[in-house]
Amino acid sequence: MELLSSSFADGERIPDEFAFAVPDPESHVTLAPNRNPHLAWADPPEGTRSYALICHDPDVPTKPDDVNQEGREVPSDLPRTDFFHWVVVDLPGGLRELAAGSFAEGVIARGRPAEAGPPGTRQGLNDYTGWFSGDPDMEGKYYGYDGPCPPWNDSIVHHYVFTLFALSVPSCDVSGDFSGYEVRDAIAGKVLAEASLTGTYSLNPRLIA
Repeated sequence: MELLSSSFADGERIPDEFAFAVPDPESHVTLAPNRNPHLAWADPPEGTRSYALICHDPDVPTKPDDVNQEGREVPSDLPRTDFFHWVVVDLPGGLRELAAGSFAEGVIARGRPAEAGPPGTRQGLNDYTGWFSGDPDMEGKYYGYDGPCPPWNDSIVHHYVFTLFALSVPSCDVSGDFSGYEVRDAIAGKVLAEASLTGTYSLNPRLIA
Protein backbone atom coordinates (compact mmCIF):
# COMPACT_ATOMS: atom_id res chain seq x y z
CA MET A 1 0.00 0.00 0.00
CA GLU A 2 1.34 3.41 -0.97
CA LEU A 3 0.06 6.86 0.02
CA LEU A 4 0.25 9.56 -2.68
CA SER A 5 -0.93 13.12 -3.17
CA SER A 6 -1.48 15.42 -6.11
CA SER A 7 -1.09 18.33 -3.67
CA PHE A 8 2.62 17.71 -2.94
CA ALA A 9 5.25 15.03 -3.43
CA ASP A 10 6.89 13.07 -0.65
CA GLY A 11 9.65 15.17 0.93
CA GLU A 12 8.57 18.42 -0.73
CA ARG A 13 7.26 21.65 0.82
CA ILE A 14 3.52 21.67 1.43
CA PRO A 15 1.92 24.43 -0.67
CA ASP A 16 0.56 27.45 1.22
CA GLU A 17 -2.96 26.45 0.19
CA PHE A 18 -2.83 23.59 2.70
CA ALA A 19 -1.28 25.54 5.60
CA PHE A 20 -2.85 27.24 8.60
CA ALA A 21 -0.58 30.26 8.18
CA VAL A 22 1.77 31.73 5.58
CA PRO A 23 4.72 34.13 5.93
CA ASP A 24 3.99 37.84 6.09
CA PRO A 25 6.79 40.45 5.74
CA GLU A 26 5.26 42.78 8.32
CA SER A 27 3.48 40.61 10.90
CA HIS A 28 5.60 37.45 10.36
CA VAL A 29 2.50 35.34 9.63
CA THR A 30 -1.01 35.66 8.31
CA LEU A 31 -3.82 33.12 8.00
CA ALA A 32 -3.87 30.79 5.01
CA PRO A 33 -6.53 28.88 3.00
CA ASN A 34 -6.06 25.90 5.36
CA ARG A 35 -7.50 23.21 3.05
CA ASN A 36 -6.80 19.54 3.62
CA PRO A 37 -4.56 18.13 0.87
CA HIS A 38 -5.51 15.47 -1.64
CA LEU A 39 -4.57 11.92 -0.64
CA ALA A 40 -4.92 8.67 -2.58
CA TRP A 41 -3.88 5.05 -2.13
CA ALA A 42 -4.17 1.68 -3.83
CA ASP A 43 -3.68 -2.04 -3.17
CA PRO A 44 -4.80 -2.23 0.45
CA PRO A 45 -4.36 -5.68 2.04
CA GLU A 46 -7.13 -8.25 1.87
CA GLY A 47 -9.44 -7.94 4.83
CA THR A 48 -9.26 -4.16 5.13
CA ARG A 49 -12.52 -3.00 6.67
CA SER A 50 -11.72 0.63 7.47
CA TYR A 51 -8.90 3.17 7.64
CA ALA A 52 -7.56 5.60 10.20
CA LEU A 53 -5.58 8.64 9.15
CA ILE A 54 -3.20 10.67 11.30
CA CYS A 55 -1.08 13.69 10.40
CA HIS A 56 1.50 14.77 12.95
CA ASP A 57 4.47 17.11 13.16
CA PRO A 58 7.31 15.52 15.20
CA ASP A 59 9.36 18.74 15.25
CA VAL A 60 7.40 20.90 17.70
CA PRO A 61 9.52 22.59 20.42
CA THR A 62 9.10 21.14 23.91
CA LYS A 63 9.84 24.52 25.54
CA PRO A 64 8.03 27.74 24.53
CA ASP A 65 10.65 30.19 25.81
CA ASP A 66 11.94 31.29 22.38
CA VAL A 67 8.85 30.55 20.28
CA ASN A 68 7.78 33.53 18.13
CA GLN A 69 9.95 35.94 20.11
CA GLU A 70 11.48 38.95 18.36
CA GLY A 71 15.27 38.84 18.09
CA ARG A 72 15.44 35.18 19.07
CA GLU A 73 15.41 31.85 17.27
CA VAL A 74 14.25 28.44 18.48
CA PRO A 75 17.49 26.40 18.74
CA SER A 76 17.84 23.35 16.52
CA ASP A 77 19.04 21.14 19.38
CA LEU A 78 15.93 21.72 21.50
CA PRO A 79 14.08 18.43 22.21
CA ARG A 80 11.00 18.07 20.01
CA THR A 81 7.61 16.38 20.38
CA ASP A 82 4.54 15.36 18.35
CA PHE A 83 1.80 17.82 17.41
CA PHE A 84 -1.30 16.28 15.79
CA HIS A 85 -2.76 18.18 12.84
CA TRP A 86 -5.37 15.65 11.67
CA VAL A 87 -7.01 12.64 13.25
CA VAL A 88 -9.82 10.86 11.39
CA VAL A 89 -11.22 7.33 11.77
CA ASP A 90 -13.84 5.08 10.18
CA LEU A 91 -12.85 5.87 6.62
CA PRO A 92 -14.68 3.11 4.65
CA GLY A 93 -12.67 0.11 3.52
CA GLY A 94 -13.67 0.69 -0.11
CA LEU A 95 -12.39 4.28 -0.14
CA ARG A 96 -9.29 5.06 -2.21
CA GLU A 97 -9.08 8.86 -2.26
CA LEU A 98 -9.71 12.03 -0.26
CA ALA A 99 -10.26 15.16 -2.34
CA ALA A 100 -8.48 18.39 -1.49
CA GLY A 101 -10.72 20.56 0.64
CA SER A 102 -13.21 17.75 1.35
CA PHE A 103 -12.55 17.92 5.11
CA ALA A 104 -11.31 21.45 5.69
CA GLU A 105 -11.57 24.91 4.08
CA GLY A 106 -10.27 28.01 5.84
CA VAL A 107 -9.24 28.82 9.39
CA ILE A 108 -12.26 28.57 11.69
CA ALA A 109 -11.89 30.50 14.95
CA ARG A 110 -12.66 28.18 17.89
CA GLY A 111 -12.40 25.15 15.57
CA ARG A 112 -14.46 23.53 12.86
CA PRO A 113 -17.27 21.14 13.95
CA ALA A 114 -16.69 17.43 14.50
CA GLU A 115 -19.15 16.67 11.70
CA ALA A 116 -16.93 18.24 9.02
CA GLY A 117 -15.97 15.72 6.36
CA PRO A 118 -17.72 12.89 4.50
CA PRO A 119 -20.64 11.18 6.30
CA GLY A 120 -19.65 8.17 8.39
CA THR A 121 -16.17 9.39 9.21
CA ARG A 122 -15.30 10.58 12.69
CA GLN A 123 -12.78 13.31 13.43
CA GLY A 124 -10.65 13.62 16.52
CA LEU A 125 -9.25 16.74 18.14
CA ASN A 126 -6.05 18.16 16.74
CA ASP A 127 -3.50 19.90 18.97
CA TYR A 128 -4.57 23.43 18.12
CA THR A 129 -7.15 22.71 20.82
CA GLY A 130 -4.44 22.93 23.45
CA TRP A 131 -2.37 25.55 21.65
CA PHE A 132 -5.20 28.10 21.68
CA SER A 133 -6.37 27.28 25.21
CA GLY A 134 -6.76 30.55 27.08
CA ASP A 135 -6.91 32.69 23.92
CA PRO A 136 -10.23 34.60 24.13
CA ASP A 137 -10.54 34.86 20.34
CA MET A 138 -9.42 31.38 19.29
CA GLU A 139 -10.02 29.00 22.20
CA GLY A 140 -12.20 26.01 21.35
CA LYS A 141 -12.29 22.41 20.15
CA TYR A 142 -10.40 21.96 16.90
CA TYR A 143 -11.66 18.83 15.12
CA GLY A 144 -10.23 17.35 11.96
CA TYR A 145 -7.60 19.02 9.80
CA ASP A 146 -5.76 22.24 10.52
CA GLY A 147 -2.53 22.71 8.59
CA PRO A 148 1.05 23.78 9.32
CA CYS A 149 1.87 26.81 11.44
CA PRO A 150 5.34 26.23 12.91
CA PRO A 151 7.05 28.99 14.92
CA TRP A 152 8.10 31.75 12.51
CA ASN A 153 11.50 31.87 14.20
CA ASP A 154 12.24 28.14 14.34
CA SER A 155 15.72 27.23 13.12
CA ILE A 156 14.58 23.93 11.57
CA VAL A 157 12.13 23.00 8.84
CA HIS A 158 9.16 21.04 10.20
CA HIS A 159 7.97 17.70 8.81
CA TYR A 160 4.31 16.75 8.47
CA VAL A 161 3.77 12.99 8.37
CA PHE A 162 0.47 11.76 6.93
CA THR A 163 -0.01 8.09 7.87
CA LEU A 164 -2.85 5.90 6.63
CA PHE A 165 -3.61 2.72 8.58
CA ALA A 166 -5.55 -0.15 6.96
CA LEU A 167 -7.53 -1.80 9.74
CA SER A 168 -9.10 -5.22 10.23
CA VAL A 169 -12.09 -3.67 12.07
CA PRO A 170 -15.01 -1.65 10.63
CA SER A 171 -14.79 1.06 13.30
CA CYS A 172 -12.07 2.40 15.56
CA ASP A 173 -12.71 1.82 19.27
CA VAL A 174 -12.57 5.45 20.37
CA SER A 175 -15.35 7.77 21.44
CA GLY A 176 -16.01 11.34 22.50
CA ASP A 177 -13.28 13.90 21.91
CA PHE A 178 -10.51 11.47 21.04
CA SER A 179 -6.88 12.35 20.35
CA GLY A 180 -4.16 11.04 18.07
CA TYR A 181 -2.61 9.19 20.99
CA GLU A 182 -5.91 7.46 21.74
CA VAL A 183 -6.27 6.35 18.12
CA ARG A 184 -2.72 4.98 18.10
CA ASP A 185 -3.55 2.94 21.20
CA ALA A 186 -6.93 1.79 19.86
CA ILE A 187 -5.59 0.44 16.56
CA ALA A 188 -2.70 -1.50 18.09
CA GLY A 189 -2.95 -5.11 16.90
CA LYS A 190 -5.54 -4.23 14.24
CA VAL A 191 -3.29 -2.67 11.58
CA LEU A 192 -2.99 -4.76 8.40
CA ALA A 193 -0.75 -2.23 6.65
CA GLU A 194 0.28 1.40 6.86
CA ALA A 195 1.67 3.96 4.44
CA SER A 196 3.10 7.42 5.02
CA LEU A 197 3.69 10.61 3.06
CA THR A 198 5.78 13.48 4.45
CA GLY A 199 5.63 17.15 3.53
CA THR A 200 7.75 19.99 4.91
CA TYR A 201 6.95 23.55 5.94
CA SER A 202 8.56 26.61 7.50
CA LEU A 203 7.53 30.18 8.24
CA ASN A 204 11.13 31.29 8.80
CA PRO A 205 12.16 33.42 5.77
CA ARG A 206 15.74 32.25 6.22
CA LEU A 207 14.67 28.65 5.52
CA ILE A 208 12.27 29.24 2.64
CA ALA A 209 13.91 28.71 -0.75
